[in-house]
Amino acid sequence: MPATLTRRLVTLNDAADALAVSTRTVRRYIADGQLEAVRLGRKTLRIKADSIERFIDAKPVGNWR
Repeated sequence: MPATLTRRLVTLNDAADALAVSTRTVRRYIADGQLEAVRLGRKTLRIKADSIERFIDAKPVGNWR
């Protein structure tokens, strides 16, 4: 029986779009440990989608009107 993958990886550009920031800022978040990423080869970097969701949930805006 084949194993099912539940983890989803997104590109740097997709992560930047989801967070409404630049790819440079996404790289900074990764370097700071705020986002989890994996390297697939020398140049290919992917960000864990659940890491993006946790990042968004951890930054609520209080009393926004």
